[in-house]
Amino acid sequence: MNMMHLLALSAMSPSERRDHVSSPPLRPQKTAMLLAQRIVADITRRGHTVGDRLPPERLMLEEYAVGRGTLRESLRFLELQGVISLKPGPGGGPVVEQPDATSLATSLTLLLQFSHAPFRTIAEARGGLEPMMAQLAAERMSDVQLLDLRASVDTMGTHLDDQSIFLEENKRFHDVIARGSGNAMFGYLVDALLGILDGSAIGIDYPEVRRTAVHKAHLNIYEAIASRDTTASAGAMSDHIEQYLKYAEKKFPDVLAAPITWTNGL
Repeated sequence: MNMMHLLALSAMSPSERRDHVSSPPLRPQKTAMLLAQRIVADITRRGHTVGDRLPPERLMLEEYAVGRGTLRESLRFLELQGVISLKPGPGGGPVVEQPDATSLATSLTLLLQFSHAPFRTIAEARGGLEPMMAQLAAERMSDVQLLDLRASVDTMGTHLDDQSIFLEENKRFHDVIARGSGNAMFGYLVDALLGILDGSAIGIDYPEVRRTAVHKAHLNIYEAIASRDTTASAGAMSDHIEQYLKYAEKKFPDVLAAPITWTNGL
């Protein structure tokens, strides 16, 4: 029984749960997943957008020729994935939503937790991924995104005495670059990791001298991206991540070795 099935069971009423459990467990589970895929395909095919209502349960049961328990399991799964919301009451039902990185963050965290991966895993991955993001951003970032990136650098520089603002702008800076890379995978990946990317959620601290160094690094990266220099952008980001790792290794080795868990920030 996988996580989708467990979550769907927990959302059922006692009578629905009895009916569901009394059925062969594998077939309904497979059918529910296939049905969820069909519903998503139909959302795309019909051109539904955020806020559009899907047909009521009665019509969906007829259209897809499945049992009520299977349909509800599929809809609950899609709700958990952020594809739809389920509005209660008269005139309610499934409403199309825009998925975000929440489900990805949860799944990724659980995968890392059950792999007994330390925080160092994320820190090292940044060294491989973010220089590529900066390189692509130098080629693809729009003028509006470039202005947003500059605003983040300036806001951080103005508030170096405030660690909370520093941390927010640090996240914003890397998120803008990820999305500015023009690669949706990078955008969602960094969005999913923002809660733990800088390590502050699990114990890495940033005194003002370190904040000043980070601000300088961000300014260098911004200038390289603004000049559309792909090589310099990747190099500046690589240096920034390398300095971050050296700092963490020296000051917070225990944090780098600490296991990633669902409760430590993602």
